[in-house]
Amino acid sequence: MEVTNKVIAITGGASGLGYAMAQRLGKQGAILALLDRNAVTLDDAVSELTEQGINAHGFPLDVSDEQSVITAFADIAARLGPVEGCINNAGITDDALLIKAQDGVVTKRMSLAAWKRVIDVNLTGIFLCGREAASHMMESGKGGVIVNISSISRAGNMGQSNYAAAKAGVHALTVTWAKELAKYGIRTGSVAPGFIVTPMTAAMRPDMQEKLASGIPLKQFGQADNIAQSVAFIMENDYFTGRMIECDGGLRM
Repeated sequence: MEVTNKVIAITGGASGLGYAMAQRLGKQGAILALLDRNAVTLDDAVSELTEQGINAHGFPLDVSDEQSVITAFADIAARLGPVEGCINNAGITDDALLIKAQDGVVTKRMSLAAWKRVIDVNLTGIFLCGREAASHMMESGKGGVIVNISSISRAGNMGQSNYAAAKAGVHALTVTWAKELAKYGIRTGSVAPGFIVTPMTAAMRPDMQEKLASGIPLKQFGQADNIAQSVAFIMENDYFTGRMIECDGGLRM
């Protein structure tokens, strides 16, 4: 799909990886619908992108709330036209071990609230936004592309039962939707980032950053634009569907 003049929705688009995707696709001529829960951050991102000559618009959204998602996508269609690209990027972490024990006694467990918070945003949110985007794409008759952001943690990662389960589910949705939606001219894809330079990784102690980077074959963290490049590839390659790009410097082989 040629992204020029196509309406592309990006959840979590006001910062981090989502903002990098917005920059790359915006410079290629896409019309951007940035979706984010933080209205102030959203307004700032739209202003910054507009100053760069990018056609960007903000839409407040809680991806875990069904009505919020329905309303946001209806607003996009009314203001910009139906989406032809949707990048499900919004996500959170709430890490904890399943259980902690001392002297044969369980002292702490991952709470149900922590489990639900992550599943609601990272998995249910992708289901809701993907469903709404697919509905608009089908009814417009134009088809489109849905890209879901997974993670190398989908294979299982200590202290991340909730996050790993959600990110594994994300790719399962990608494969399922590829099979279901192809007849409507809709393609899907997943991107699984490894360690990427973000405010979160930047806040780590230098020695911790060094230790993590040493375990990566390329010996460095990736840049946010590396993930944006992967997303753009899926958008533009008309024979790519139901598959995943692992952009992790070779960390998971």
